[in-house]
Amino acid sequence: QVQLVESGGGLVQAGGSLRLSCTVSGSISSINAMGWYRQAPGNQRELVAVTTSGGIINYVDSVKGRFTISRDNAKNTVYLQMNSLKPEDTAVYYCHAVVRDTRTYSYNDYWGQGTQVTVSS
Repeated sequence: QVQLVESGGGLVQAGGSLRLSCTVSGSISSINAMGWYRQAPGNQRELVAVTTSGGIINYVDSVKGRFTISRDNAKNTVYLQMNSLKPEDTAVYYCHAVVRDTRTYSYNDYWGQGTQVTVSS
């Protein structure tokens, strides 16, 4: 089994910062992409940022210059540093990882439970 555990959400005023963390644990052979998605009420889940094992990083346009994704491969952890937060960043943020487990040795998608980020104006 593979588990993703997130932390770091909360309530912050506009212009503030938060840092999300997500640690992957369990029967891991290797991890390819790690990233963050978010879903606001009434909206579809959208990709916020992703980083691959090869070092490719992508952001949704609305967070470029404000959010930074990073990963610590030794800890199987991905981070999302969010600065200059805006009310429109309010959403549930989900960690996502593409993991090859030691049971099937195939790559599968795994999701965290979600963490609420609320930005007040």
